[in-house]
Amino acid sequence: MKFLDQVKIYVKAGNGGDGSPSFRREKYIEFGGPDGGDGGKGGSVILKAERNLNTLIDFRYQQHHKAKRGENGSGQNKTGKNGDDKVLKVPLGTQVLEEDNKTLIFDFIRAGEEFIAASGGKGGLGNARFKSSTNRAPRKFTKGLMGEEFTIWLQLKSIADIGIIGLPNAGKSSLLAALTNANPKIANYKFTTLNPNLGVTKYDNKEITLADIPGLIEGAHKGTGLGIKFLKHIERCKSLLHLIDITSDDLIKSYRQIKNELRKYSIKLSKKNELVVLNKIDLVENKKELKKIIRDFSKNVKSEVFTISTFKKDSISKIKSKLLNYVS
Repeated sequence: MKFLDQVKIYVKAGNGGDGSPSFRREKYIEFGGPDGGDGGKGGSVILKAERNLNTLIDFRYQQHHKAKRGENGSGQNKTGKNGDDKVLKVPLGTQVLEEDNKTLIFDFIRAGEEFIAASGGKGGLGNARFKSSTNRAPRKFTKGLMGEEFTIWLQLKSIADIGIIGLPNAGKSSLLAALTNANPKIANYKFTTLNPNLGVTKYDNKEITLADIPGLIEGAHKGTGLGIKFLKHIERCKSLLHLIDITSDDLIKSYRQIKNELRKYSIKLSKKNELVVLNKIDLVENKKELKKIIRDFSKNVKSEVFTISTFKKDSISKIKSKLLNYVS
């Protein structure tokens, strides 16, 4: 599935139906009184959060969304039918912004939440409403009100318990695939992951949602390599899993490069609870050398350090247990 995390759309609620200027017409009754009914209310455009969606791609192909108009009132005091609402389903984590793409209007953080993006116009009043002791045959009626219309932005920020971050080719997609039922693209070259992937793992009857964020590179906080688009997807995560390839030439440099990008993008993001995971330990055959690498690296890192191989089941089981400490 293609991924789209930002789109501009136009929403138009339905106009209210007009009131009726009808008079009662019956056989043998020469002067029937007013019996014009009210117009129906116009339909509203409603956004609703859906847990099973993970992209805004559908809105790229249909950017104009209009609700139905309310029907006009009619004789015999019949009120016009209300216009049907237009319900648009959006992924959990979607933010609604004004046309300036800066002012936040609504933030979907719970499945099933609804937000009225444009309210339908009220129906007009029929002439029966204006009958009085001094005006027995009013011809006055009112038109229905216009429905609201807006141009808005939808922006998706993934909601996950833990965001998996790291340099390209650190093994993030492989880890997500091993931990969850997700099927991200996996290959031995940089930038395999071009879009955030979500997956859910279970351990001790508890669910943990993980997001695999595309590899961050130097300058990501400025937008290099679409960095800003990727960084915003981990703003909502409770904790971060910082994955590093243990075979890298300089582990400390790899670690600090990512931390530096997080700090420059958001101080708050750089201070999130973090588990540092050294991956691909199966590629270091010399056990003494492996212990030295881990020991030297741990001395320079304040966060907890964990080691795994995504190809070993015991590693995956252990890290699942460890992750429970980072989601409470």
